[in-house]
This record gives sequence, C-alpha cells and structure tokens, in this order.
Amino acid sequence: MQSFVVGATGIVGGYIVEHLVKSGETPLALSRVNHRSCGVVWLQGDLATPETLKPPSFETLYCTAEVGLLADALPYIYTPTLRRVVAFTSTSIVTKIESEVAAERELLQRLAEGERRLIATCERYNVNWTILRPTIIYAEGRDGNVSRLARLIRRFGMLPLMGDGAGLRQPVHAEDLAIGAIAAAASDAAIGKTYALPGGETISYREMVGRIFDALGEPRRIISVPPFVWRLAFALAKPLLPNANAAMGARMAKDMVFDPALAVRDFGWNPRGFHPRFEK
Repeated sequence: MQSFVVGATGIVGGYIVEHLVKSGETPLALSRVNHRSCGVVWLQGDLATPETLKPPSFETLYCTAEVGLLADALPYIYTPTLRRVVAFTSTSIVTKIESEVAAERELLQRLAEGERRLIATCERYNVNWTILRPTIIYAEGRDGNVSRLARLIRRFGMLPLMGDGAGLRQPVHAEDLAIGAIAAAASDAAIGKTYALPGGETISYREMVGRIFDALGEPRRIISVPPFVWRLAFALAKPLLPNANAAMGARMAKDMVFDPALAVRDFGWNPRGFHPRFEK
C-alpha cells in the first residue's frame, strides 16, 4: 500500500507520516521546501500549482491542507491506482458559519464549498472519500489554539475570559487525529461519510484554560470580565489591533460539542482526554 500525505509538514500531517512509517510503510509526502528523512519519500511542490506535481502511483491520499486546493489539484495528481481520499476540514463549518466576523464567514463558506467540490471530484473519478472535521486541535507547543493560550499565560501570568467561560469544548490532540485518519482509510464503513472528531473529554472553556495553567505549573489566575467591558476593550483596541474582534469572547459561553459515536462505530475513534504537557 502506497500513501501520499499532503500537508505533511503540518502538525496532523506530520503525525500521519510518523505513524505510517512506524507501520512499515514508506509514504510519499508533499512539501513546498526540500526535506529529507528516513523512511519517507519527499516530493517538493505546491498544491496551489498542481500542474507541476508528478507523484508516482499511490493508493491512499491524506490531506490536511486546504480542501479547496485539493479539489482543484486532484485531476492533476490522480493516478488510476488511487482508491481512497481522507481529507480534513473543521467542525467550525458548523459552529462558526454564522460568525459576526465577515472574514470568518467567508473562510468557512469557502471551506464548506471546498468539501462539496472535493466530494464531486472524487465521485467523478470513482475514488472513495472520507471527510474528517476535528474540533480544537492541539499539539503542545506547535498549534495555534491551546499553545497560543499557553504563550499568553506564560507572558502575563493570567488570562481574562468573557463571563464565566462556561461554553463546552472537546480539544483533540493532533496525534489522535492522525491515528483516526489512518483507521478511517482502512475502514469500508467510513466510505462516503463526513465525521466530527472531538477529543476524548468534554469540558468548559474555563476548565480547558485551567488545565493549561496546570500543565505550565502555574496557579489558575483566570479573570472573569463582564461582557460589556470585554466588548468595550476590543472597541478601544481596534485602532491599535486591526485584527482584534470581540467574537472570540462571546464564543466562550457557547457550547461547541459533537457526538463521536459514528466515528467510534465505523473506525474505532478513541482519543485521549485533555491533559496537555508543556515544558516548564
């Protein structure tokens, strides 16, 4: 079995490559810059210019890059041996599609449209597909979610939340997503389906932040800020921080929870609980 990993230098793609190598496979891996590593065949190129890509034959394609790019590129990189595509998107398609932030709405609309185009392209080429939608992805020190909060805590020794931060979350580790993707690719039951992939534990946003403090060996200095104060602070900061918005605070009170039952049934989804580990 020959696999091709697109997005192989990202946190999830890197774990996919690692686990394929551990299983005895020599995967193909795409990168925009030249790489060399034992047990991996690296291809240098860019999914945005697929006409320049000439991969050898492969049977399974894993993609953690932007799904719309894959939809456009698939006709160029398709080989008759291709049997399965496993692509990652995000549960944000469901939770943030009506965001008050226009840029977020546009991004997620493109993501949803990318899913539809990828599915149509796979079906045109008679390739089986599976779409995986993770919740909050983390990999200690490497992600833009949990690790970003950890950096803020290290810098300031505290973290403000809008209100009580009672909205529920299910953070999921990047390595568990890689394991799940490989299992989904091997499962006939997962063909032609889209799955939410939450982490193994459902906790409040406040508790999630608290566990990041714990992992850093810091006392839980979490400050609850009234919603009107939070919004006022962001309005005042707008001239200095053009990309700042208050929507992230409002979402701290919103539940973003998904049922993993279908993934558990179809390919044994079994992620870890949320207990991050950071260097202290």
